[in-house]
Amino acid sequence: MNDSADTHEDPSRPPSGTLRRGWTTGACATAAAKAAYEALLTERFPDPVAVRLPRGLRATFDLAETRLSDGSAYAAVIKDAGDDPDVTHGAHICCVVTPGSPGSGVCFAAGDGVGMVTLPGLPIPPGEPAINPKPREMITEALHEVAGDFGVAPDVLVTVSIPGGAALAEKTANARLGVVGGLSVLGTTGVVIPYSCASWIHSIHRGVDVARATGMDHIAGATGRTSEAAIQAHHGLADRALIDMGDFAGALLKYVRAHPLPRLSVAGGFGKLSKLADGHMDLHSSRSSVDVSQLAARLADLGASPERVAQAGAAVSAGAVLALAAEAGLEAALADAVARGAREVCRASVAGAADIDVLVVARDGRVLAYVGP
Repeated sequence: MNDSADTHEDPSRPPSGTLRRGWTTGACATAAAKAAYEALLTERFPDPVAVRLPRGLRATFDLAETRLSDGSAYAAVIKDAGDDPDVTHGAHICCVVTPGSPGSGVCFAAGDGVGMVTLPGLPIPPGEPAINPKPREMITEALHEVAGDFGVAPDVLVTVSIPGGAALAEKTANARLGVVGGLSVLGTTGVVIPYSCASWIHSIHRGVDVARATGMDHIAGATGRTSEAAIQAHHGLADRALIDMGDFAGALLKYVRAHPLPRLSVAGGFGKLSKLADGHMDLHSSRSSVDVSQLAARLADLGASPERVAQAGAAVSAGAVLALAAEAGLEAALADAVARGAREVCRASVAGAADIDVLVVARDGRVLAYVGP
């Protein structure tokens, strides 16, 4: 049975049918930079512009805007994320290319809407534009290709901008990761696979990396905003200590096992954490289900009447079981049993890499149970 016990803005499930793939911001920036550099050398913009992506794929992009001025060239590509609910879908990914000093190679700067890295722990060091290593590599290779065609050295400054990026960045985890002022330019393959878990899991990993690099000894992963607010208030945690775990409990636990830190809190709704207590590491309703028979067995262990236990075993959701427990005066006890079960699963998963505590939260934000070291 499916049960969503916490609120989250994760698009819950993809639409039916074949989904169209899209392009990463890194791929779009590569196309814009290549077109601008060629125009800087020839005074003509290639449109469409073809670029080579990782894994041997070649893609072509139409240019949305171009501008050539004395000593610089500008090109923009409109980001097409396909059928993925990407916050940057439809954004203009813009590049200005200007000559650099001899021997400088390809250098990067952040324009409007592209963030700057301010904290250690990310693949890019503090003080640098938030243009990730793979997009930098893609852009550099594309510009070297153009330079080779015209027999010149690719000594240029590439300024990447995403108009409106600062506002879009508020919908991402950038602020918690220490990326300020705008978006990050991302993409390891150049291709956006609709509703892929990869970007979310990547964000979880980077959150742990930043926490460890900045000396934080306590982080918290939550399944949604309600439980996140509860665990933050319970421990008085800074925003940077909060990991947007969502349904990917396994991704967080496995990463912490390989990257230890003193304390990890896990918070979630009753339904989500009952699945975790049963050993599920992906808590999404389409990939794991609440086992009401297990919850009924927990109620029986707590002394519920046989009639109540039978009702629980026939319930349609974890919430319905919790309501039955409340009627019997066992709501707190059942939540505590789920919290203890979830904590044991977490402890086994991290294998001593962190002390674990678990908070079970009601839909209205009430703390139903807390179990700690």
